[in-house]
Amino acid sequence: MSTALPTRPTPTAHHPSHAPRGLLPVVLAATFMTSLDVFVVNVALPSLQADLRAGPAAVQWVVAGFALALAVGLITAARLGDRYGRRRVFELGLALFTLASAACGLAPTAATLVGARVAQGLAAALMGPQVLTILRTAYTGAAQARAFAMYGLTMGVGAVFGQLIGGVLIRADLFGLDWRSCFLINLPVGLAALALVRRCLPESRAPRPPGLDPVGVALSTTGLTGLVLPLIQGRAQGWPLWTVLLLIASTALLAGFVLHQHRTRTTGSPLVDTRLFRSRTFAAGLAAQLAFWLGQASFFLVLALHLQLGRGLDALAAGLVFTAIGLGYLITSTTADRISARLGRHALTLGALLMAAGLGLLALAAEPGPTTSVWWLTPGLFIDGLGMGLVIAPLTSAVLADISPHLAGSASGVLATVQQVAGALGIALLGLLYYAAPTPTTAFTHSLAALTTLELLLAALLQLLPRTP
Repeated sequence: MSTALPTRPTPTAHHPSHAPRGLLPVVLAATFMTSLDVFVVNVALPSLQADLRAGPAAVQWVVAGFALALAVGLITAARLGDRYGRRRVFELGLALFTLASAACGLAPTAATLVGARVAQGLAAALMGPQVLTILRTAYTGAAQARAFAMYGLTMGVGAVFGQLIGGVLIRADLFGLDWRSCFLINLPVGLAALALVRRCLPESRAPRPPGLDPVGVALSTTGLTGLVLPLIQGRAQGWPLWTVLLLIASTALLAGFVLHQHRTRTTGSPLVDTRLFRSRTFAAGLAAQLAFWLGQASFFLVLALHLQLGRGLDALAAGLVFTAIGLGYLITSTTADRISARLGRHALTLGALLMAAGLGLLALAAEPGPTTSVWWLTPGLFIDGLGMGLVIAPLTSAVLADISPHLAGSASGVLATVQQVAGALGIALLGLLYYAAPTPTTAFTHSLAALTTLELLLAALLQLLPRTP
């Protein structure tokens, strides 16, 4: 039985028939840029390292700076949207992201690029929770399901095709820009979206705008930094003492954050309203999100490593192999809302089992040899993509389904934070398994076994969701 929170009427929620026509393209343009920039940079690293004469630490921070800033800023950004207006904060994030993308593409030194990537991550954090909250409050019913389906499709396209897009841009070398085009491609998209924000996005905020909870902001920011930073940097540096101490400190800080939020709920304005977790759908959905994203980012990493280290492909050829996942994902993600409406949580369970089956097929074709071309990987990748398409959007929609509009911002911040932290944790844990193996092929098969187990765990966790959509 679902323990839905009471829904309060809000003057800023819009009936689907009254939602501006351009709302969805504008917020999805921001979603696509954020998703793309998480993955496209992996292809650009060798070129930018040579061009900027960057050392290994600087190159690592080009990736880590973005991920860290994004992860630690989401909860606070959600509160800013509730208080100052979701459209206003989204517009600010979009403008800063576009400006930071230009700074990345024009960076004269590695240090400048790292700073611009951190700014990009903070800007993406400002946008992310607003997108989820706008979709939750601007649409209802079938229109909301379709909106989240398009959101999931956009996230997946940016993630799955990011490496291919980067490879094509670098190979084309437009205007001699080389790796810089991977960042500058955001400028026309960002500027076009900015021109439409005020026309297409209605302003909304929490009915009783909450305070900022500075203690909560400090605890969540430092706690998440202490958790995510060692996960990003620890394996590459051999897990030095500072990473262990930070992880221990982050546990205490995040525990203090939870305690502070619970106390503040009755005496002030908490950054995260703990009433959210009274909803079985929200709590179970977050657990499922954790399992899903633990495997997703880490799978893309080990697949890219296997294709380039184990199979000797260049970035563009590896990106072409990724299209097998993309094709499967496109097929199911475009119809996931209708399938989920008919099958309820069983649609998500089917998706998790398809991913497990796809990973199993990949393991059978992982060993390179005279009769096992790299293209033997494509059936497993295609089936995995089919499963992904059935999970991403419906699971995101399910997590927020029971949440009343006045708590939507807080719930969106928590959801987005879980996704980012789970991704970092998954990469750290699977990285330990991958790099402990004696050969790239053995590393890949061991990783696939762990990921298959994780997908089966996801299928079990999904049974905690309500049966009906």
